[in-house]
Amino acid sequence: MEIMATIPGTTLGAMIRTWRDRLPPSAAGLTGARGRRAAGLRREELADLAGVSVDYVVRLEQGRATTPSASVVASLARALQLSTTERDHAYRLAGLVPPVDGTISDHIPPGVLRVLARLGDVAVAVFAADWQLVWWNRGWGALLGDPSGAEPRLRNFARDRFPVGAGPAHLARWPVSEADHDATDAAVVSDLRRATGRFPRDSRLAATIRDLHAGNNRFAELWETGGVAAHREDHKTIHHPAVGPVTVDCDVLTDGDSELKIVIMTAPPGSEDETKLRLTAVAGAPAVPYT
Repeated sequence: MEIMATIPGTTLGAMIRTWRDRLPPSAAGLTGARGRRAAGLRREELADLAGVSVDYVVRLEQGRATTPSASVVASLARALQLSTTERDHAYRLAGLVPPVDGTISDHIPPGVLRVLARLGDVAVAVFAADWQLVWWNRGWGALLGDPSGAEPRLRNFARDRFPVGAGPAHLARWPVSEADHDATDAAVVSDLRRATGRFPRDSRLAATIRDLHAGNNRFAELWETGGVAAHREDHKTIHHPAVGPVTVDCDVLTDGDSELKIVIMTAPPGSEDETKLRLTAVAGAPAVPYT
């Protein structure tokens, strides 16, 4: 690594700058302003997309921060729309071991990110195979509340679904109900058990299951049934503080071997719920502090 550091343009900071400069704002779903001098992403835009501070991006690029965590590297790789090979290179430059077979990847392929960016204000989010939230758009935040204020480790649908101890929800900022609550509970637990077969070496998945099994009786009860299945669809009602109850179809699409879960919330065309859904996108997410 020390020898490589003497070659221009090979450090982590230099590569972040190179990857940032090559990514046009339109590819990240951003509207380019007139008179814009930067062809690629600005530092502020990268920081916002990756969920880190602008100061931290500056320190990374200047080489004053050289040991980002795996979660930060994963977030930067998603924001920069790196290929899997480029992502692995970023991990190694940060002194980290890239994800290996048998572990869950939070990486979203560039092609998937391009499609997501072109969905406009449709409420959509991406979860990893263990139901860890890794990406969401403005429409999702407007409908369910912006989850960025929650600690990243806690942005997990299974942990929200089966809480351990007292505390606020971290994904939905206001009440959400399902057409069949028990069926959804069972589907999430069965989906997690399915993930253990696909990713037997993943420590984050194992920790989540251990925590929920020990701390939530409902989860433990469902886990003991041994169900194995994928969670594919649901019907939810979001009790939105600005527009009232919004009933949506919740469809879960899976991306390839990584088992990323692309969750899309829509309402029947022409329905009152579709009108309310559009209103949430226009109004944006109300400011609700985390407690």
